[in-house]
Amino acid sequence: MMGQNHTGGEIVGPGPSPFDGLPEDCISNIISFTSPRDACVAASVSKTFESAANSDNVWEKFLPPDYSSLIPPSPVFASKKELYLALCHNPVLIEDGRKSFWLEKASGKRCIMLSSKELWITWGSSPQYWQWISIPEARFDKIAELLDVCWFEVRGKTSTRVLSPGTRYSAYIVFKTKDGCPRLGHLPVEVGLGLVGQETSKRFIYFVGPRARRGERETGDVTKPEEREDGWMEAELGEFFNEASCDEVELSVIEIKSPYWKRGLIIQGIEFRPAN
Repeated sequence: MMGQNHTGGEIVGPGPSPFDGLPEDCISNIISFTSPRDACVAASVSKTFESAANSDNVWEKFLPPDYSSLIPPSPVFASKKELYLALCHNPVLIEDGRKSFWLEKASGKRCIMLSSKELWITWGSSPQYWQWISIPEARFDKIAELLDVCWFEVRGKTSTRVLSPGTRYSAYIVFKTKDGCPRLGHLPVEVGLGLVGQETSKRFIYFVGPRARRGERETGDVTKPEEREDGWMEAELGEFFNEASCDEVELSVIEIKSPYWKRGLIIQGIEFRPAN
């Protein structure tokens, strides 16, 4: 029986979907060719669609082919959807704890973070210049803290095969500062990013931000850092398209023009995630 609204008109409830007559496994197969976001929308169509959209057949397709090697053996998941969501919200350490892996929730695209141990840091093995610390808010066992250097140079390189093919990625340096990152935080720092064998894009970033001083270089084109939900800061290094023909991506973060000694930077790592 239909109800009436306050104007006297009928309230029409959601009717059955014309696809409800299809076998559930057929609906599941169709949904599996969409995306995780589309599957969640489909689940709201009807009870039949909800059951089909939440099936393991659908969410198995959204997981990486090698997902079984990426999860620790101890957790037990009630469904493939639960496993998928766990990989979205709880990054997994891979390659002896030197990288962190997770999935972008809406698309299922792969994301990684290289730990600072995976980077090449000039003077990084000299304890008078850099130290390796453990802090509870970091994903990795040890991360780099800048104590005092004049020549600031960080470089990295990683295989693109751990990333999703045919996808545009952005890369970010993830960090914290101490005491305002003296003699570095307010300087434009040159960064580079690109696929090995191709032209590298260049830009400038801040670790803190510009100082308003007369006569300084124009800084309107320098990328300012942003605070993340996890409490860390990040600054974008650039973008690249992950082509199947390219095996590696390389990056650099350099400030060697200032003659002053720099300190107060804690680097957790370099994050790669699909560009917005």
